[in-house]
Amino acid sequence: MKTVYERIVDLKGNLITVFAKNVGLGELARIDMKDGRSTFATVIRIEGEKVTLQVFQNTRGLRTNDKLTFLKRGMEATFGPRLLGRRLSGSGVPIDGGPKVIGEEIPIGATSFNPVKRIIPREMVKTNIPMIDVFNCLVKSQKIPIFSIPGEPYNALLMRIANQTDADVVIIGGMGLTFKEYQAFIDNAESSGSLQKTVMFVHQAIDPPVECILVPDMALACAERFALEGKNVLVLLTDMTAFADALKEIAITMDQIPSNRGYPGSLYSDLASRYEKAVMIEGSGAITIIAVTTMPGDDVTHPVPDNTGYITEGQFYLHNGKIDPFGSLSRLKQLVIGKVTREDHGDLANGMIRLFAESKKAREREAMGFKLSKWDDKLLQYGGLFEKEMMDLNVNYPIDKALDKGWEILARCFDRNEVGVKERLIEKYWPN
Repeated sequence: MKTVYERIVDLKGNLITVFAKNVGLGELARIDMKDGRSTFATVIRIEGEKVTLQVFQNTRGLRTNDKLTFLKRGMEATFGPRLLGRRLSGSGVPIDGGPKVIGEEIPIGATSFNPVKRIIPREMVKTNIPMIDVFNCLVKSQKIPIFSIPGEPYNALLMRIANQTDADVVIIGGMGLTFKEYQAFIDNAESSGSLQKTVMFVHQAIDPPVECILVPDMALACAERFALEGKNVLVLLTDMTAFADALKEIAITMDQIPSNRGYPGSLYSDLASRYEKAVMIEGSGAITIIAVTTMPGDDVTHPVPDNTGYITEGQFYLHNGKIDPFGSLSRLKQLVIGKVTREDHGDLANGMIRLFAESKKAREREAMGFKLSKWDDKLLQYGGLFEKEMMDLNVNYPIDKALDKGWEILARCFDRNEVGVKERLIEKYWPN
């Protein structure tokens, strides 16, 4: 039986406090206001009979004698085939003007998938972006962030991946988005024709912080159900720093003792519990997670990227509008390079990166006024072509064409004996 409480003892920002019994952490409550409106709140702290809840909407108009009913369940997401093509808030309410989503109510924030049922990934997620497919392959069921600074085109990169991926379902979780950023995701899905396989959970900057921290849980709960149905799901989250900032805001409001730079001491666990949802399920589908992590001041020691680096399997480092090959790393790429891709993939990628590193040194010598050798001239030509035809985010090649393009760039700048690649591969793949 549900008990109705009619006494709110404290109101602070989006937090309310009541005295209640037999309440669970994370339990959902409905607040019925005197003016006929209703909203929901979730339990975030219990101290004896003193229960603190985070309200989903603005608390303006809320009174201490409004009725509060605990619903004896946690927050749930609605899952079903009609979810595809829809846009919802962090609390799962449609924001696209469409009807209520009909389907099964599933709990969010559940534990990660059973490790016994996980299998080692062996499949590549193709993006047609050379700096990913050639040099740091994205592997199905991988969890990997995009490290960047505010202002870089990370959302544009996510949209391009969403358009070109071969995943069955794309779930976008937006946190702290401006209206312009939110609209850009809508316009992109509509123009690319990917809307019918896309689900969006969106928290805008003006929405309550509790909805921000619900977005990844909503997205990942639905992703897991799609994966159990045998679908390959790509989850794109932007931006996890906004998620962490929402956690910090709530913790400060609750007068919690802060840890590093004001973030709660549970930050590592809060991030890990979401990232660990990435999985390849034996005999079924997979969940792959790409999550933007913005670094204030380009500081990789900031608590959010610092903790993220211990959890994830590499990172894509977006710098000056390009994926930086030296700051990026995919720890799972060895599972697919040369195994599900062409035999020349690994040697070609390593050779190209080594020569690009040398071209950067040649550029430094040029900037300092040193006399350049013929080898330096070749390196400078190669560096320019590499940045233009491989690093530019507008470049779009399937993996085999990207490998052929790599050989073509080498042949335009160097002799066969200068590239440091195995002779048998040069004999087979060097352009005529």
